[in-house]
Order: sequence, then structure tokens, then C-alpha cells
Amino acid sequence: MKINNGKGITRLWAPWRLQYIQNADAEKEKGCIFCLIPEETPEKDRKNLLLYRGEKTFVVLNRFPYNNGHLMVVPYRHIAGFESLESDEKLEMMNLIEKSILALKKAFHPQGFNVGMNLGRVAGAGIDKHIHFHIVPRWNGDTNFMPVIGQTKVISSSLEDTLLVLKQYF
Repeated sequence: MKINNGKGITRLWAPWRLQYIQNADAEKEKGCIFCLIPEETPEKDRKNLLLYRGEKTFVVLNRFPYNNGHLMVVPYRHIAGFESLESDEKLEMMNLIEKSILALKKAFHPQGFNVGMNLGRVAGAGIDKHIHFHIVPRWNGDTNFMPVIGQTKVISSSLEDTLLVLKQYF
């Protein structure tokens, strides 16, 4: 929630971000989140927002999405560089990117996609030691006045609801 106190000071209340802030250092101490998630039992996949387990890679919802349905395709192996991927990992990642796009199309009917990766911290990688692809569905008008004027992004679907809808397509 965004509140202006009338004196030019604006406060954006985003209580869901507290978990991220409080756990940021703890997560770093525990290890790589992309290594920890698939190590847990499949019974915890829903809690971990893990959509699909492949042989070499997996698909997971982004806990702090840029847009509704923001997915990531991640190799199980902890590597940072694209050039370090083995051929079978690259092939499975590409196949899961395709599967993710098809699932998002069926579930949410986006009008476009941003697909890519940030290699290295200076390139924008939040987790730079474990390579991963982002698949971000886009709709006409999803960059409306809120991010432009209010510097606020609205995510209209909960992560749990998004997971349940997408799960049927994996």
C-alpha cells in the first residue's frame, strides 16, 4: 500500500517483502536456494514453489516475481557460467523453457514473453553463482501507470494460486 503524508514523503507498504529482507542473510548462510529447493522431498515442492523436476533441471516460480507467472528454469548442478553447462543440461533447459511457455500460454494467455538470463552480479543476477533462465509472461498494458508514475508493480495473482494453475500443465 502506498501512502503520501501530504508533505512530499511517500511510503510504500509491502509487508510481503519482510520475509525476503529478514531471510536474505540467513539464506546466504544456509547455502544456495537453487541447490536447497530440489534437495528437499517432493512433498515440499508446493511450499518451495517447485513446479517440475526434470532429469538435469527443474522449473520453479520466482518468489519475488517481476510479473504474474514469472518462472525460472534451473539446472540441479551448481554452476555460474553458461559455458559450464553440459549439452544435455542445455537441451533440457531449452525443452523446459518451451514447456514453460506453453504452460503459461494455456494457463494465463499472455501476449508475449521475456526469456533470458543475467550472467554475473553486474548484469543484474540476484543469484549469480547458480545459472538460471527467467521466463516472464507479458500482457499489453502490464506496464501501466503504476510502475511508470507510482514506481509500484502490481502482481494480481498469489504465488500459491499461480502454482496450482500451472501445475496441471506440467
